[in-house]
Amino acid sequence: MLVFLFLACISIVCYLYFKMRQFRTTYLLPIRKKMFRSMAGVSLGLFLVFFGIHQITTFSYTAVYIVSTVFIAFGLFLAYYHFGATKHYRQYIEEEAKINGF
Repeated sequence: MLVFLFLACISIVCYLYFKMRQFRTTYLLPIRKKMFRSMAGVSLGLFLVFFGIHQITTFSYTAVYIVSTVFIAFGLFLAYYHFGATKHYRQYIEEEAKINGF
């Protein structure tokens, strides 16, 4: 299925985008850096999920099913954990901007 491959590519692009935003954010904004790191983690988790689903739909071997299940489970865990962290950090962005004068 090309849909899952396309979604996996979009997830990787989002991961790279948020990692670049994390690296380019100044040291005066540590909460924003953590938020971008969490957003990159969500993108990475979604990549693992979409890649695992793509592998299951493309190949029909027992080893592929086992490895893909591990990828999907780990990707769901990463996406869930980092989504919660993103929600947590997002509420402090305005306060951080006021404190640092941005």
